[in-house]
Amino acid sequence: MKNILITICARGGSKGIPGKNIKLLNGKPLIGYSIEIAKQIQGKYENVNIALSTDSVEIANVAEELGLYSDYKRPEYLANDTVGKIDAIRDILFYTESKEHVLFDYVIDLDVTSPLRNLADIENAFQIIQSDSNAVNLFSVSEAGRSPYFNMVEQKENGYFSQVKKLQEDLFTRQAAPIVYDMNASFYIYRRSFFNLGYKGAITDRSLVYNVPHICFDLDHPIDFEIISFLIENNKLDFSL
Repeated sequence: MKNILITICARGGSKGIPGKNIKLLNGKPLIGYSIEIAKQIQGKYENVNIALSTDSVEIANVAEELGLYSDYKRPEYLANDTVGKIDAIRDILFYTESKEHVLFDYVIDLDVTSPLRNLADIENAFQIIQSDSNAVNLFSVSEAGRSPYFNMVEQKENGYFSQVKKLQEDLFTRQAAPIVYDMNASFYIYRRSFFNLGYKGAITDRSLVYNVPHICFDLDHPIDFEIISFLIENNKLDFSL
């Protein structure tokens, strides 16, 4: 049976939305949505541990009130906004393996600020990565509204602007362009080999994706919180949390 570690990473120093990890969303601290689905995953599969990575006593206390106790405190050098998330996940992975005397086969990272997911999403994504033994990780995506092949531009060396990516033949409709996706940051699944191979970012030469079949976006700006609050409070989601 596979050993699975679920990580919930919640740094205390949010700048875009101060205190967003424990900000109330429909009467529940935002981190509570990740804790809830983590416990659902734990109930679905055997040999599942849940680990919280935070530098904030306040976040740790809220998580404990919601049923997730942690004696791990994220080191200060991993707690600023210049450190990549992979380093934080790697640190708590090694800590938990040492503490529990177990090697994990998979790490499922649930992003606190992108809570629009359910157990079916995790189950379906897990089946995808398990079916490809060469893949080192998988991340959730949504179909992009714009395409670098059609309606996204960048400034070139000559100062003028043109398409970000160009094919040999000109495209006149977005539908004719290759399908591209937005990373919605909802969840990531890593094989243990990902960390053994020393990858620094989630996008690798052996990554898979799970196309989330419903609305899904992360909370970067205060208006995002207002939108998701409206959707949840008024039962406007196109799926069940």
